[in-house]
Amino acid sequence: MPELPEVETTRRGIEPHCRGKQVRDLVVRERRLRWPVPAYLAEVLVGAQLQAIDRRAKYLLMRTARGTLMIHLGMSGSLRIVAPDAVPAAHDHIDIVLEGSLCLRFNDPRRFGSFHWLAPGAPAPLLDHLGPEPLSDAFDGELLYARARGRKGAVKNFIMDGKVVVGVGNIYASEALFLSGIRPDRAAGRISLARYERLAQHIKQVLTTAIEQGGTTLRDFVGGDGKPGYFAQQLLVYGRGGQACKRCGGVLREVRLGQRSSVFCLACQR
Repeated sequence: MPELPEVETTRRGIEPHCRGKQVRDLVVRERRLRWPVPAYLAEVLVGAQLQAIDRRAKYLLMRTARGTLMIHLGMSGSLRIVAPDAVPAAHDHIDIVLEGSLCLRFNDPRRFGSFHWLAPGAPAPLLDHLGPEPLSDAFDGELLYARARGRKGAVKNFIMDGKVVVGVGNIYASEALFLSGIRPDRAAGRISLARYERLAQHIKQVLTTAIEQGGTTLRDFVGGDGKPGYFAQQLLVYGRGGQACKRCGGVLREVRLGQRSSVFCLACQR
């Protein structure tokens, strides 16, 4: 599933091609995504100029003077720049045709992605409840420590809660906790401020590195240029249960937390 680094990689890949371009056409081959593609979308989008391509959490925000097209890549979605006359492949559900013989093509085999239109000033219920961006100044160890008070649940589930901080998915939570020396199953409310400060810094470090490497390709993800991400080559614990810890040589343990696999080192994390 594309996480924050993959979505940011996509944004950076398509933004130079799309910014300032006028939408010439919208081709919808399949409306049955996670939510049906709005029937009026072509009416509001065609003719609009793309002023900016932003990101909030795992949503891409294509801003125009008329409003904002909000796209979620779902579990297997991707956006790629192709020629408008490129023959659609299987699961190529939507084309945003731009001036200059460019086409932004949305492919989603599982159809868990979504397209939404946000009119100026309209509420955005999918965004309004979200916590701060992890790479922003608003996110730090003090915020984590304050929001963790009284919480008995596992710290890994806590930092993956989008109401606490957005975009810290399973892969990146596992890696940041390992670098911070914190067991993923430790109660969130029993971790000190000093350890949360270290964890916040490692969350920023892991996400920044993943973005620089183009994201983490495990199954479906490719960036806006159609190339895979390479952060998977640097994973220290995620997906390595039963293998040797790269820090101490001990055997990595794998458990289930919140229906997700969690791998950690008993010797390096406490």
